[in-house]
Amino acid sequence: MTPKEIAITAAKALDSKKGQDIKVIDVENLTSLADYFAICSGTSNTQINALCDAVEKAVNEGGEPTLHREGYRGGTWVLLDFGSVVVHVFSNEAREFYSLERLWQDGTPVDVSEFLTAE
Repeated sequence: MTPKEIAITAAKALDSKKGQDIKVIDVENLTSLADYFAICSGTSNTQINALCDAVEKAVNEGGEPTLHREGYRGGTWVLLDFGSVVVHVFSNEAREFYSLERLWQDGTPVDVSEFLTAE
């Protein structure tokens, strides 16, 4: 899968578990960390874990392994690293505090609305 396909697959998986305010940002020209960030909020620790499990399952089934998972037990911010794509799943409070969309505002937003049903 291409990095964009991984990001869209992640967004669809987040949507399938009712993730809130799903955003995908193209940061390829801004950092060597990743080509895309996918960002989403969950309403509880249980939902955040379910969102992450859904993303890992969908992306792994597409042939891309999870390289690293951070924060799963904490439940307020989980990071899933797929190499070219990093998925961030936050509680609403943590998302507001870290404000990744503002931090990476020079990135290019990717319109994923056509792929999402819950928005």
